[in-house]
Amino acid sequence: MPKKVLLVDDAAMFLEIQKDFLKLSTLSVVCAKDGLEALEKVKTLLPDLLVMDLHMPRMNGAECCAAIKADPELCSIPVIMTTSAGKEDDHELCRKAGCDGLLTKPIERGLFLDAVRRFIPELDRREVRISFTAKVRFQAFRVNMSGTIMDLSARGIYIATDFDLEVGTEVVLAFPVSAEDGSLVQAKGVVRWQNSGSARTKENYPPGFGLELTALTGESRSILQRYLAKRGV
Repeated sequence: MPKKVLLVDDAAMFLEIQKDFLKLSTLSVVCAKDGLEALEKVKTLLPDLLVMDLHMPRMNGAECCAAIKADPELCSIPVIMTTSAGKEDDHELCRKAGCDGLLTKPIERGLFLDAVRRFIPELDRREVRISFTAKVRFQAFRVNMSGTIMDLSARGIYIATDFDLEVGTEVVLAFPVSAEDGSLVQAKGVVRWQNSGSARTKENYPPGFGLELTALTGESRSILQRYLAKRGV
């Protein structure tokens, strides 16, 4: 049975954004538009995780979170609260309500997925990936490095390398997708997960890290999309 995530926000736009982040996962996604509706759905559905906005009508997120944490049958359900950036009073209100995590709006996709994965490790946050091998040059902290790409998707790659970069490290990189025309994809990315040392989870891959592609030039995006389309992705 798939894990259940309850998304709670009175703004339909933010619900759609979060649903889009999870659309390729195996999770079951349910939505509520305020704290009162969320509390009723928590009692009946017993979701594995809530991602809930603070400011909502009828019952705000902090009130709903406090009610969940005060109920012995519901208190183990993790709650991630979302608030506006820079409002420390709101953040403190969420913490006092007993939330298990905080995200600030506008919510960045990679941070959202990392936060969900903290409580639901089964989350498959990656698009369809294809086996792909190419040498890659990349730079972090103004240091030139190199490695080998092992797989590829529209938004991410796995790089096998001896360089051990921490999660959150920003990387500039370039790699070829076709030996025929020598065209290079030039992009920026962020390390989203490690596969080295004590963090080694994919034994079938050499040590390295998973990288989310966060920015591509228009030409590089077209090159990558054409290549993936040829491979049926």
